[in-house]
Amino acid sequence: MVEFYKKKLSNGLTVLFEKRNLPVVSVSATVNWGSEFETEKIKGVSHFIEHLMFKGTKTRGQKEIAEEIERKGGVLNAYTSEEVTSYWNKLPSKHVVDGINIASDLILNPKFDAVEFEREKGVIIEEIKMYHDNPHYYVMDRIKQMLYDKPFGSSIAGKAETIKNAKREDIMKLFNSMYTTDSMVLCVVGNADFNEICKTAEKLYPKTKRKFIPQPIKKIHTEVVEKRKELEQAHFTFGFHAPTFSEKLRYAYDIAGCHLFDGMASVLFQEIREKRGLAYAIKGGFDQSKNYGFGTIYVNTLKEKIKTVKEIIIKELADLKNLNQKDFEECKEQLIGSKKVAEEDSSNVMNNLMLEEISGNAEDYYKYESNIHKVKLEDIKNIRIKNYSTFSLVPE
Repeated sequence: MVEFYKKKLSNGLTVLFEKRNLPVVSVSATVNWGSEFETEKIKGVSHFIEHLMFKGTKTRGQKEIAEEIERKGGVLNAYTSEEVTSYWNKLPSKHVVDGINIASDLILNPKFDAVEFEREKGVIIEEIKMYHDNPHYYVMDRIKQMLYDKPFGSSIAGKAETIKNAKREDIMKLFNSMYTTDSMVLCVVGNADFNEICKTAEKLYPKTKRKFIPQPIKKIHTEVVEKRKELEQAHFTFGFHAPTFSEKLRYAYDIAGCHLFDGMASVLFQEIREKRGLAYAIKGGFDQSKNYGFGTIYVNTLKEKIKTVKEIIIKELADLKNLNQKDFEECKEQLIGSKKVAEEDSSNVMNNLMLEEISGNAEDYYKYESNIHKVKLEDIKNIRIKNYSTFSLVPE
């Protein structure tokens, strides 16, 4: 039986905790603020702020932040997505308070040193270039732009010009208005004491509130082909809108996705690679949150084979109406089994609990198996992908 605890503290912070009798603990401090909430004018600043947090806080320098986790055998990192910016670490459970202190210090007390601020701009700009130069990263970024209008459709990393022109005072003002405790989640998974976690968090986090107007999310459908020199492969992405994280239909789409593109046994892997030899990589997945949802399928192939690959994908999407009971049940078993395997890593559970809470209710994480079992074969057969987007990066 899973031991799970959740509490809303007096300062507005939500604390999530799963008890595990293992000598490792994962800790994350997360704010419900990411690229989804940015206007086009400031696109990329959430990701920029994430980088700046590691350049030093009001009490710790950059090296001290790393040393306090790594010298204990731990690891630390962060990421920015559409809906959140999350600062996390994983370390021996006896150091859980240190993990909470570091994650909380990062999310609450950045120094925003003027010299580091300007220096980090160069790092971000190089990262933007790196994503552009990597075909797989690039096409997965671009397919979102084919599915959503600006500002939501724009890259999380933003544009080099936006980062170059960013002013420290504006970034600090944005941080103070958006990094508020009523929009934060502290999540701990491992061998720790829930009361101690809550007491520590009550002391560390002030009570702050925010107000802001969400940016519009407008769906579109577009097909674009872009040519680039020195490419030997064509990189093709197929995208379609899907249920949000808070919709029950998401579980039916999970099963459909498993059948279509999850692993070497999936129909698209078998049809495109094994039977026809059209590609090496066939990958698919869903990107979902409380306010949006979309699916993507990536294939690297020859330029002249893109039309055939696209036709196969469209055919298999339409053929969901013919899914048989055996394949349906096997996909359910695969999804449930994959979740259990992923749960071995406490950081996976930590992240997924947090995302479920941001989108609605952390307890839904533990209902995944029952929600998958509730899906009926007819739910899959009734899925209709009538509109889609594509982006192709091909040799010139």
